[in-house]
Amino acid sequence: MFLIALFFSLFMQNTESHIIPDEIKKEALIALSHYPELANTPIEFKFKKHIEKSTMQAQPAFWSVFKSKENRKYKILISEKIKIADSVYLTKDIPSNIMIGWLGHELGHIMDFKNRSGLNLIGFGMKYVFSKKYIRKAERRADSFAVIHGMEDYILATKEFILKKAGLTEKYVNRIKRLYLSPEEIMLLVEERDTALD
Repeated sequence: MFLIALFFSLFMQNTESHIIPDEIKKEALIALSHYPELANTPIEFKFKKHIEKSTMQAQPAFWSVFKSKENRKYKILISEKIKIADSVYLTKDIPSNIMIGWLGHELGHIMDFKNRSGLNLIGFGMKYVFSKKYIRKAERRADSFAVIHGMEDYILATKEFILKKAGLTEKYVNRIKRLYLSPEEIMLLVEERDTALD
């Protein structure tokens, strides 16, 4: 908890690289505190009226794809209304720990993007659009980055919300189970991470 508080205070003082709407500032700063590598990475958190087939979306800023890795900028787009199956939630009404988990997952995507070449990022985008198998790999990688960075409690809370508390259809729940890490897989990753640190 001390380290989280320390990183949180550092991010409160140093957010020049990050553009964050007031409505989610606290949650975004907590999520960012788990990713010290992104302290100087330009990231804009931006609300959008509608995101096709998604609640949030991490992506490089368009022209950044053609820049060096060190000079890239990223965006995390957040739907103003979060629609999960037939239920609609205003972003401001989502519990804080759920929002932190969601944002932590999206930051996991940015960690994945950071080490890719521009050409590789273009290929990533095309595969993500056309291959369900690739979507699964990408989403599980983002979850893995979040867990490796100590966000498992938030990720697990977000999964519980989506899978059990949001009143989703069985079809949607099965899709989430298929694409993302399961709670059991997350706990295995935590165990592997903690063993590696010993």
